[in-house]
Amino acid sequence: MGNRYYSLDVFRGATVALMILVNNPGNWGHIFGPLKHAPWHGCTPTDLVFPFFLFAVGNAMAFVMPRFEQAGPAVFWKKVIKRTLLIFAIGLFLNWSPFVKWDGDFLVAKTWEKIRIMGVLQRIALCYFFGSVIVFYGKTKGAFLVGMALLLIYWFICFAGGATGDPYSLAGWFGTAIDSNILGELHLYKGEGVPFDPEGLMSTPAAIVQVIFGFLVGQYIQLKGKNFEMLTHLLIAGIVLIVTGYLWDMSFPINKKIWTSSYTIYTSGLAILTIGVLIYLIEFKGIKGNWSKFFDVFGKNPLFIFVLSGFLPRVLGLFRWVVSIDETGKKTYTSTLPFMYENIKVFFTDERIPSLLYALLMIAFYWMIVYVLDKKKVYIKV
Repeated sequence: MGNRYYSLDVFRGATVALMILVNNPGNWGHIFGPLKHAPWHGCTPTDLVFPFFLFAVGNAMAFVMPRFEQAGPAVFWKKVIKRTLLIFAIGLFLNWSPFVKWDGDFLVAKTWEKIRIMGVLQRIALCYFFGSVIVFYGKTKGAFLVGMALLLIYWFICFAGGATGDPYSLAGWFGTAIDSNILGELHLYKGEGVPFDPEGLMSTPAAIVQVIFGFLVGQYIQLKGKNFEMLTHLLIAGIVLIVTGYLWDMSFPINKKIWTSSYTIYTSGLAILTIGVLIYLIEFKGIKGNWSKFFDVFGKNPLFIFVLSGFLPRVLGLFRWVVSIDETGKKTYTSTLPFMYENIKVFFTDERIPSLLYALLMIAFYWMIVYVLDKKKVYIKV
């Protein structure tokens, strides 16, 4: 490839922007359907965010792997291990932050005993590490074969190790018991009402393949160059993977929360189609401007802005004030962001609208930050 694919930068930035959108509603109880995760089986637009980001990690890997191969194994291991540990540590920091919480009228320390160990960044770290190792030593053909093997083996383990009759259910999935034993039940996510971690260790193998697919696509478009043969092959591959994912869904349901193999195949197909469309619009037709620049700046500081969008609301939540006291003396508090939302929602009867508007305002706020950083040529990388 003689020059860089700007479309890949836009793809990564749009994924980050969508991640901020779905993670920052005004009220989690009032969200439009497409901005919710599927309750269990199935896939909504929100369920595309994380796999698209992992796919983008693989894309980026395709551009740096040749340098690792030239530098040799020692440099490769040093850089990959360092980056893996840093991303994982930042994820733990985010889970633990802001290290204190309100208990009535007093701030108390958040103790390690109940801190969630896994999370989005932790999964990215593990997928980056294992994806890098597989690609570095397996090369293109080996990485593809290992990826296919991981998907098939994970399917077999889910079926054979799960509960008889419903191995892919929340209660029947094999991985929760193992994650509980390794990580500790208190360190698991509780969002499903029971200890279960959607970014746990046991559901990671198929997510690693998402990175491998991203690498293979990134490598292919570099080798083929900007021509219609490359674009055609890309679109065909995307359609084939989508259809394959749908067919596999009949026996191994598409499911983000246990990251099924069919989910990996299906979302990788959608990612390839999306990148293909962006390549056509931006690289072939030259349709770019303010819309592409808007997403591009998100993609230049993706890790930083993701961490900030998770950290800042928690810190602001520590600064609160009393809004009412009932007859028993019980106090009701608010803080900056809830106060802002409460003042937006009074203008609407459907509370999903101000909830979405609030999320869009959050995107605008964080965009201003990454825009300023881009203007100053400040790029915070790990």
